Amino acid sequence: MTAPTPAPPRCSFCGKPHTEVARLVAGPGVHICDECIGLAATITEQHRDSDTPRPLQIWESMSDDEMLQFIPRVAAAADQVEQNLRDWVQELRHRKVTWARIGGALGITRQSAWGRFSGEE
Repeated sequence: MTAPTPAPPRCSFCGKPHTEVARLVAGPGVHICDECIGLAATITEQHRDSDTPRPLQIWESMSDDEMLQFIPRVAAAADQVEQNLRDWVQELRHRKVTWARIGGALGITRQSAWGRFSGEE
């Protein structure tokens, strides 16, 4: 069984592919582009002295149509994280780590880990 070719990296926040941004920083299962880092820094600075921190929900300023257009980006980010998780589990299995240990690390049973990541029916 050959490993699938990984999809090109995208920003997990805005969904832009690495070819459309100046920099893409990788984290565990996620990526963030320089534009989103700049936006996060601006938001953090604007709310630094706020007495009542409130989570900012991106959809508060979006219309229904804008939200519908954004959903594929959220789904792409979820797919990217899921693939990264699968890659980590596959590497652990290559290292002969048991399904019980993998499941324990994920807070699920050995059977659940095997069912989700083994690729076997």
